[in-house]
Amino acid sequence: MKLKLIASILCCLAAKGLLAQHKDWVHYVNTLQGTNSKHELTRGNTYPTTALPFGMHTWTPQTGRNGDGWKYQYFKDKIRGFQQAHQCSSWTRDYAVFSLMPVVDELIVSEDKRETKFSHQNEIAKPNYYKVTFENDITTEISPSERGAHLRFSYPKGKRSFLILDGYNRLSGVQIYPKENKITGWVNNGEGFKRGWKSYFVIQFDQPIKSYGTWENKRNTIAKDSISAEGLGKGAFVQFESGTKVQVKTASSYISLQQAELNLKRELGNDKTLEDTKANAAAVWNKSLGKIEVEGGSKADMQTFYSCFFRASLFSRKFYEINKAGKPYYFSPYDGKVHDGYMFTDTGFWDTFRAQFPLNTLLQPEMHGRYMQAMLDAYEQCGWLPSWSFPSEAGSMIGNHAISLLADAWAKGIRTFDPKKALDAYYHEAMNKGPWGAANGRDGVTEYNQLGYVPYPKYREATAKTLEYAYDDYCAYTLAKMIGDKHYMEVFEKPMFNYKNVYDPATRFMRGRNAEGKWSPNFDPTEWGGPFTEGNAWHWQWSVFQDTKGLINLMGGNSNFISKLDSIFSEPNKVNVGSYGGMIHEMTEMVMANMGQYAHGNQPIQHMVYLYNYANQPWKAQFYAREVMHKLYDATENGYPGDEDQGQTSSWYVLSALGFYSVTPGTGEYVLGSPMFKKTTINLENGKKFVIEAPANNVAHVYIKSASLNGKNYTKNFINHSDLLKGGVLKLEMNVKPSLNRGVLEEDKPFSLSK
Repeated sequence: MKLKLIASILCCLAAKGLLAQHKDWVHYVNTLQGTNSKHELTRGNTYPTTALPFGMHTWTPQTGRNGDGWKYQYFKDKIRGFQQAHQCSSWTRDYAVFSLMPVVDELIVSEDKRETKFSHQNEIAKPNYYKVTFENDITTEISPSERGAHLRFSYPKGKRSFLILDGYNRLSGVQIYPKENKITGWVNNGEGFKRGWKSYFVIQFDQPIKSYGTWENKRNTIAKDSISAEGLGKGAFVQFESGTKVQVKTASSYISLQQAELNLKRELGNDKTLEDTKANAAAVWNKSLGKIEVEGGSKADMQTFYSCFFRASLFSRKFYEINKAGKPYYFSPYDGKVHDGYMFTDTGFWDTFRAQFPLNTLLQPEMHGRYMQAMLDAYEQCGWLPSWSFPSEAGSMIGNHAISLLADAWAKGIRTFDPKKALDAYYHEAMNKGPWGAANGRDGVTEYNQLGYVPYPKYREATAKTLEYAYDDYCAYTLAKMIGDKHYMEVFEKPMFNYKNVYDPATRFMRGRNAEGKWSPNFDPTEWGGPFTEGNAWHWQWSVFQDTKGLINLMGGNSNFISKLDSIFSEPNKVNVGSYGGMIHEMTEMVMANMGQYAHGNQPIQHMVYLYNYANQPWKAQFYAREVMHKLYDATENGYPGDEDQGQTSSWYVLSALGFYSVTPGTGEYVLGSPMFKKTTINLENGKKFVIEAPANNVAHVYIKSASLNGKNYTKNFINHSDLLKGGVLKLEMNVKPSLNRGVLEEDKPFSLSK
């Protein structure tokens, strides 16, 4: 009877989905994906992030020195702290950082001397839970909230037990409350902040403090029994009963210590144990990752998909907090004031306009709508649209891609902002050069407006800038067209075709061109740098997102276009280092990928495989999309073909695994490839479901033989965002052989200006 009762209970639980393992999407995620990276070769440039989706603060183990961009490297075997972190990549500096490190026996504060050996065999790395046991038997566990974390340090029996708080590499302050088992403080580290900015934190222990003091990390001097300190690198230490197990709750605020206390109480106050926080975080992640349910793939494919989906769900970070009345407000990194509303940060649009934000329009439309208004608020506060924020504006890379996000949102029905104000802000961006980096306003703006291109070598990366300016001008044009603004349509109608001015018909490549109209001499399409950004002519040939048909026409028709696309993969993977003067990691990654001149590890060429859809050979897009997914991605520490880049490289995989990609943000179209799984269900925010069925799908059946949308024959090489939002079923009959005559009619091809 007992066995029957147990079996009955198990059946009921299974029926409710409580035991269905496939609903535990967190189970598939490996946050160590891409962490085996270094300066010479990045396999993702990630760290094992413990966080909630788009969380304001994240936590990670630290193998690198304070201030080292290489925060966690898989090949290292020592950890020196557990950090509150916000770093976008190793190439950008972190901010609002402090760390905690448990030590035993002796009070050792120096980050170099306190580092402790560990093995990956004793490490668990999930979105909702990180755990590691050192060789000295200290165990650290972390589970996240949006603005804080719940940690637990388990010390070996009989060992004196200390916890070090490190104030990182700039100004910091600490205050110890021994009777309350609490530390409060602030840190001031990062770039581009207004004077006086602080990140306030509170740390609450569930065990009594036995002894305490402060220290500073420049000379590692210790002040025992001191309860407060302020200055460069100030920190604190506390001692607990020997061999104890201490739970630590912490939360931070950019607004005030009182808000940090409120964040702690609201987010972690009800969690009696770390297991509570762990379970709550798992529920949040399973709901988020469950927005896409994939079935019918290998376990390895499932792990790769959900690990990438996890990375795609971290950026942009929330930079707002919730006040006592339950309303959002934020400290602005742009003007140093506190404002009502929402703010987001930690992304570079040059990377993320391509896939990460288009994925958000589909899966996170409410958040995306808030983001669009936040961009215009940032414009009001600093005088410029964001382009690269961490958390204030850096102006890094090239292009003015905020307009891509705004136009794409409007095209997809996300209308939470004033489009006229957006166009005014973009016009200011497009007609001026800002005080920060090349993407703050326009580098070469005068010449671009006069000549129709940015001249090289007067301006570095000039051809790449011309191509991206032209696309951005298209985005302004199409937003103006959608709202009937004839003035801005006229302003941007001509320059959106400026890509033609840097195309050389003699070589059939985009090239550098000087102010007198002459092409740069000694042309070599494998030469990196010069007029191009982090790539060569093979890579930048295709950055005409808005007018692929126009590019086809320039190149002499479909046959020449296809031949050039094919040549990407058949050309030797040789590198001419050009103006870089030596091998940079992007070059090494292209060579390692061994796919000719295809350099998926960087953004400029990532859409290229989908361009076959525009020139009567969509089956090649299907083949190469699957080839890239299989060959260049997995869920391991070596899981990426280059920098992951704030969710962009992961979002490319997620969209491609669905079976489509956003080649031209601003159109509302997704161009078809080949889905990774037999069945994919997109659970939309509006409550509807869009299902992609490909029952014969496997590693051999990569080609679409036929398709139907909601039971009707579907021949197009693209699908509209509006069709996805309606819900329904896209059924694909997959085959081992390409269908050479499917999708070749003009009406089947995706958007181009010249179509």
